[in-house]
Amino acid sequence: MRYTFITLFPQLIRPWLEESLIAKALQRGLLSAEVVDLRAFGLGRHRSVDDTPYGGGAGMVIRADVAVAAIESALPADEVILLSPAGRPFTQEVAEELSRKEHLVLLCGRYEGFDARVEAFVTRSLSIGDYVLMGGEVAALAVLEATARLVPGVIGDPMSHREDSFVRGLLDYPHYTRPPEFRGLKVPEVLLSGDHEAVARFRRKEALKRTLELRPELLLRARIGALEAGWLAEMDREG
Repeated sequence: MRYTFITLFPQLIRPWLEESLIAKALQRGLLSAEVVDLRAFGLGRHRSVDDTPYGGGAGMVIRADVAVAAIESALPADEVILLSPAGRPFTQEVAEELSRKEHLVLLCGRYEGFDARVEAFVTRSLSIGDYVLMGGEVAALAVLEATARLVPGVIGDPMSHREDSFVRGLLDYPHYTRPPEFRGLKVPEVLLSGDHEAVARFRRKEALKRTLELRPELLLRARIGALEAGWLAEMDREG
């Protein structure tokens, strides 16, 4: 998997590529990454990349000619992705789809964003949430983290991501490790029992319970809702 980041602030991206599993995957050749400085495509002696908006208004807008020149320098690519609060939500499903691509170009905005004509040169726009950041770098790194971990060999246990939150429409079940008791808080007995079937039932129940309490809309989205929610309520009544 290859990633190309287009940004006005390359030093926001580069340190992220030098630590943890991402760095190891880059060293092993499982991933490759390039950081393109948008300023290199700026105009004139001062490498200008932005201008005032037509029609007036606050802030500056990144020029289409500058942005498209940077995009075209990174082609060919499977996807050119604009990170924008106006984009479609970035979900686990989208991460899984993108993880099967060979080359992603991630376009990071600043100021008031890009000239709207840039949208004609991207394959999709993605948002990581209903809020506004100072720029697209954090969102681009979120895409990197979510997709890279799905590339075979990047994480140690290839089965681990199959139990992640959202993979089956639910939040992940709670995890515990030593010590068995900490400040009066005990690990659930079933996890110490050695009964694998009982453990599996407990984890399924806890995943459902967490999802119902914290993100009930996920159950509706996954069309699990009434059937398993009723099953959970029955299990709760039985203790």
